[in-house]
Amino acid sequence: MRNLLVRISFIGTRYGGFQVQENAPTVCGELNRALLAILKHPAEIKGVSRTDAGVHARDFAFSFRTNNPIPEEGLVRALTALLPADMGVHSCTEVPEDFHARYSCTGKEYAYRFFPSKERDPFLEPFVYRYGGALDVAAMDAAAAHFVGTHDFSAFRAAGSSTQGSVRTVFRAGVTWEGGLVVFRVAGNGFLYNMVRIMAGTLLEIGAGRRTADSIDAALKQGRRTLAGPTAPAKGLCLEQCFYEKKGG
Repeated sequence: MRNLLVRISFIGTRYGGFQVQENAPTVCGELNRALLAILKHPAEIKGVSRTDAGVHARDFAFSFRTNNPIPEEGLVRALTALLPADMGVHSCTEVPEDFHARYSCTGKEYAYRFFPSKERDPFLEPFVYRYGGALDVAAMDAAAAHFVGTHDFSAFRAAGSSTQGSVRTVFRAGVTWEGGLVVFRVAGNGFLYNMVRIMAGTLLEIGAGRRTADSIDAALKQGRRTLAGPTAPAKGLCLEQCFYEKKGG
């Protein structure tokens, strides 16, 4: 039995997230359909992350097992031919028997993109959160450093989340200008449900002058969701990288 790791990218706009749902198209649903046609048997797909509805990915990984002898490059070509235009397939690699796309992952990097403009740019709109006010990017970058380290991120996850455990390690976090966009980048060993979007919403309020960086420390220490900022819209979020190295990138 072969265990294969596939790396893909996708625009999440029309999908209800990664996991299969009855009432919405999903990334996994498209992959299931394509792999069934290629392999001639259902594949049990293990994704690196569930991703929220509307979230994008430049580097998403999934693994599955098959006895089909199709070459790795052949699988990439076949998936590319069968998947919709808002999904891309980049590589396929045979991995050890005990490899699991989610549990073998040592870290992920996300980017959240703000577009500080009162005018809508239709070429950016699906991928950014447009904010019409001024943003203090230096203050946002300094505040983002408060996330770095091992913390209990209870205040930065969606209320009612069923995820077991809330302690995560953030390797790096920062906010910079990138081609006219304000981009929050964060890498860590794992993220709670809506965690990056809440971090982004908190930083937005700091950049807009509505809260201070000290509020991040208070939220981390007290663990109350009400002490963190709002959940930023999904469309500004993108999974940039999945790490499988020992140090998580």
